Parts: sequence; structure tokens; C-alpha cells
Amino acid sequence: MKETNGESGNLVKRILLLPGDGIGPEVVDAARRVLQVAVDCTDRGLEFEEGLIGGAALERTGEPLPADTRVALDRVDAVLLGAVGSPRWDQAPVDKRPEKGLLELRATLGTFANLRPVRTYRPLLVASSLKPQVVDGVDIVVVRELTSDLYFGKPKERRGEPPNRSAVDTMYYHESEVERIARVAFELARERRKQVTSVDKANVLCASQLWREVVTEVAQEYPDVTLRHMLVDTAAMQLVRDPRQFDVLLTANMFGDILSDEAAILTGSIGMLPSASIGGRVGLYEPVHGSAPDLAGKDQANPLGTILSAAMMCRLSLGWPDIAEAIELAVADALNAGYHTPDLPGSPAFQVGTREMADVVIDYLERRLFANPTKRRSDRVSGKRQDLVQWEAG
Repeated sequence: MKETNGESGNLVKRILLLPGDGIGPEVVDAARRVLQVAVDCTDRGLEFEEGLIGGAALERTGEPLPADTRVALDRVDAVLLGAVGSPRWDQAPVDKRPEKGLLELRATLGTFANLRPVRTYRPLLVASSLKPQVVDGVDIVVVRELTSDLYFGKPKERRGEPPNRSAVDTMYYHESEVERIARVAFELARERRKQVTSVDKANVLCASQLWREVVTEVAQEYPDVTLRHMLVDTAAMQLVRDPRQFDVLLTANMFGDILSDEAAILTGSIGMLPSASIGGRVGLYEPVHGSAPDLAGKDQANPLGTILSAAMMCRLSLGWPDIAEAIELAVADALNAGYHTPDLPGSPAFQVGTREMADVVIDYLERRLFANPTKRRSDRVSGKRQDLVQWEAG
């Protein structure tokens, strides 16, 4: 599945970097360096532009998504976001909080499909909340609808005063919204293991009954993809009982919000999780983790979720699947060699900071992209670590 019609070759793509708050600038810089090396190793080109969002934008402009950032969206091919959120704005009005900028960004871009891959890596299995034999080999993509459901349905309001208070949220879906998100899931499944599990609550909810009907209709156009329906409570149980049964997990907005966070615990660290929000002209790519202000500036944040988000960007928005695969394999190489940031398990001798983890990924990336390893740039990591020498010898 491609977000744009980009092709490999002598092309220059433009990326808007939105570092945001907390650890956002550090992890975005790590991903930018990885991307730059990737294109330097090929015949592609990248131009980076940086903008403001969230608390950083509020401090500079008084708006969580300033006009300059909105204008920049019209001249780029994709957006790479770090994180938004700052304790300074916790008590601010809703329209003056960092998170408002992210919601406005998604609305401006018109993204309707959130893709969240959940993949486990063998060196990190011990960090999962579940037994290693349960999570080993997990490779799921949660496809979540972003623009409807309880979050946006009308009426949506609080009513009355004590002791007669009430509130209403409306679970609303139009069949066109279900159809378009279903197509995203089926197209994605065609490139994977050809299985879609659609999650609903059709035994109770009218909106879910419509969801199931429309998804079933769309499935007729994809005879090579197996569809099964699963009630959301069953899906929640099965995610922790036997997660390897899932390939593409298709969900409505609210159910996807909950299930994607549940699936995140399978990996052992939220710092490993990338995401993409697509459907508009420009795709938005960001790690799942928050701004972690307590780690900001300490060179301790895990940049791999952002680096993997950049890989998704290469595949879905830039039309560079070869670079995407090389980045993903370089991340796996680094983890398999034992390198880890403080949030991940491993030997203290191989614990690295944010910048050095990016350096390790870059080194392995160059080894994969350069046919002749002697053409690589000099190693960026400490010579005391022998895995790089072993790579050359092997």
C-alpha cells in the first residue's frame, strides 16, 4: 500500500520536521540523521524544513499550531513529528494546550487512518509483560479509523446541574468512512500475511452492525485476503492470550485507541513503537511515546520508535520501500548485537544514549546499503565493542 505515487530514482523529497516538546527534538534529530545517511548511500535526495508545534509553539507564538507550520504543510511530501506535551501547560485552557496542536495538525492534513505496527524483537522478549514464548514472533499492524466514532459524533455534551447531571457522546459512522478505512486494511494485508481481523461490538451496537456489514462488503473485492470478525472484548483477551494469531487488526476509533495501547505492552517498551497517520495528501509519522519531559536533554531517550516511523514514511509517503527495509533491518541488527537504551534490557556494556543509538543504527544501515563496506564512513561507535568487527569478519 502506498500513500503517494512516489518512485525510487533521482528524486528529491521534502520533509517537515516538527520536533515538538520534551524528548521530541532529540529523537527527531536521530531519525533525521538516519534518513540523511540513507539517501546519501543512494541516488535519492531529501530536503528538511523545521516547524513549531505543541508547547514549543505556544512559547514562541502563543498558538499550538502556528500559521507558519500550517503553510509549510503545502510544500512538503511528509511530516515527521517528535512529541507534544509540557507540564507548563497542564492547567491551560483546552485551546492553549500542546495537544491541541496535534489534533489540529491531523485535522488539517485530513488523515483518517492510523497505522501502528507492533513487532517484537528477540533480544527484548524478556522486557514484555507476557511470557517470551507468547510474544516471540508477534508482527501486527493495528489500523485505526481516526475521524469519527464517539470522539466526533454529535450530540456531544454535558447537561444539567447537580443532582441532575448527565452527559452524551454519540457513536456515529457513515458507511463511506467504514469503507475507506477497510480498504486501507485490506490493501495492507495483501502486502503481509493476507489476514484481516475486524473488531466491533455488533452484538450490541448499531454502529458496529453497520461497521461489520460494510467491512464484509469490501472484503468481497479482496478474495485473496481472509476476513474474520471479532467482538472487541474477545479481541482484548486474545491479544494477551495468543497475539501471534493477528496480522492486520482493523478497528473503529475508540476500540483502536484502547487495543493499540494494549498491544504496545507486547513489545516491552513503548519507545520501540512507530506510527503513521495517512489518508490525506501528506502523511504524518510519529513515535507512539509521549514527550517524557523528565528525560529531555539527558541523552537517555529511545530514538528507535522515531527511526522506525521514518522508515514507515519512506515506504508509505516517499515511495522508497528499499530504504524503509534497510532502516528496519539496521534497527534489528543493532538490537541483535546487544545495543540498547536505558529503557531496554541488556548488558550495561552495551547501553548507549539517544545519539549513540542512532550512530549504531547508521553504521549498520551503511553496511546494508553500501555494496562495498570499505566505502563506509568511519565507524561512529566505540572501538571497544566487538560486534562491528565481527560483522566485517563474517
